[in-house]
Amino acid sequence: MKTALLLQTLQNQLTALRTQASPLMQHATLKPRFDRTLFRTRSTRMQDYLDEARHNLDELQQAVEKGRKEQVVWLAEHLAQQIAALHREIAAWPLRAWDSASPGAMKWQRKRLEHQEFERRLYEMKRDRQARLNAAETLEEQQLLMRELMALEGRIVRCRQALDEIERVLAQITR
Repeated sequence: MKTALLLQTLQNQLTALRTQASPLMQHATLKPRFDRTLFRTRSTRMQDYLDEARHNLDELQQAVEKGRKEQVVWLAEHLAQQIAALHREIAAWPLRAWDSASPGAMKWQRKRLEHQEFERRLYEMKRDRQARLNAAETLEEQQLLMRELMALEGRIVRCRQALDEIERVLAQITR
């Protein structure tokens, strides 16, 4: 009786998960979401994770029918872990907009253009400060401009790192 209740509970949870995840079913991400020990699939679509969990529920039902207690225990625990992980992932999905593969390269190309414009403006500001430093007459003015130049240099480095990361993501998407 407990086993039938457990199977029904797991079935209900999977059905609820499928309903919650319906808007995300075909949505792909850049990387797999789960550890290889939790899900065997290397897919990046929510549909495939739910299909694997459904397959595990079917295996659990067969193991119950055949009376394989050890397999039943392991599959039940594993399926419960999969369901919990899927619940967390569905809840966190809106926070993962940056990892969306479905809008594709357009979003990343737009980011690249924005960052290239930031970089261009930073270099322009640096040239301006450098020219002002060369023309500065007081020590105080020189020190102020040197601090500004150092700050700009740091911003340029961070901007360049962001551009490199965007290029890496674009390379992954277009593979």
